[in-house]
Amino acid sequence: MIDKHILIVGSGSVGKRHAANLHKLGCSISCVDPREDRIIEAAEQTGIQLRGGFKSLEDAFEKFSFDGAVIASPPVYHVDQSIQCLKSNIPVLLEKPVSANLEEAEFLEKEVIKSNVPLLLGYTWRWWPSLLRIKEMLENAAVGQLRHVTYVMSAHLADWHPWERYQDFFMSNQEQGGGALLDESHWIDQMVWMLGSIPLEVIGKVEKISDLQISSDDNVDILATYKNNVRVSLHLDLFGRPHEKSIKFVGEEGTLIWKVDEILIGKSMEDEWERETFACDRNDMFISVAREFLDIVNGDVSPSCTIHDGVQVLRIIEAVRQSSSTGVTVKLRPM
Repeated sequence: MIDKHILIVGSGSVGKRHAANLHKLGCSISCVDPREDRIIEAAEQTGIQLRGGFKSLEDAFEKFSFDGAVIASPPVYHVDQSIQCLKSNIPVLLEKPVSANLEEAEFLEKEVIKSNVPLLLGYTWRWWPSLLRIKEMLENAAVGQLRHVTYVMSAHLADWHPWERYQDFFMSNQEQGGGALLDESHWIDQMVWMLGSIPLEVIGKVEKISDLQISSDDNVDILATYKNNVRVSLHLDLFGRPHEKSIKFVGEEGTLIWKVDEILIGKSMEDEWERETFACDRNDMFISVAREFLDIVNGDVSPSCTIHDGVQVLRIIEAVRQSSSTGVTVKLRPM
């Protein structure tokens, strides 16, 4: 692969990960971060000889041209930084969520369409092998007509970045776009991706209920209604131990359970399950995202996770927020 110069915008945890993976795939790397110490830290921790380190996108664009950019900053900066890259004709890999609110996400979607520059959205669990397998099984009606799906993501925030105080992590800050609903919208995206559309209606509660010292939400419960009498419940929290990520699909002909590296399927009244296991490293899905992004940069493929997908997730998030504040069920129109 011809050397590509990729700009990493935001050199925190996920920015470092993208930098290391893209460098491993043969790219040269520059970083943008308002904190010089974070740029130095990124170079030291990844072992990459950066081509450049900059405090702003403007400084970076004055010095170099870039083949692609990864936006890995807090969500409140996503839209402005993405637009700056699009206007410079630079393909973008945008970390989820698209933005902190629907209005900005819809504005960015219009800018992507207008610019005709590709943007890949990083809902990385779409590239996780066992979830790809689950999607295939559902498409083949492995448990018949679905009736109920349960998503659970429970993980204590203090365990996420043990090298720093969780109070200093953007996830703790509502103004920066932190919180369970936005950051763990992976699972809202998974719901839409798995079931093929947004729900007909949602009712939800978004709260801060734990003793965590944060200004963002730490507990989310959603009930979504789909056509064909399919119900989905989704729970997200930032205080659970042990950590849990699981999905349970209950159909007319059996039950399918996903547990990160294992899939179980049961079709009898007894507690008997067929198991399929997977040997994956968490970084594997990020490598897969990086490979697709470089294929997009080369003009070989179009993004598989698009800005429109991200806008659909934000539509659901806004509906859940509305429901939480009013206590009523909110209907969603297909788009």
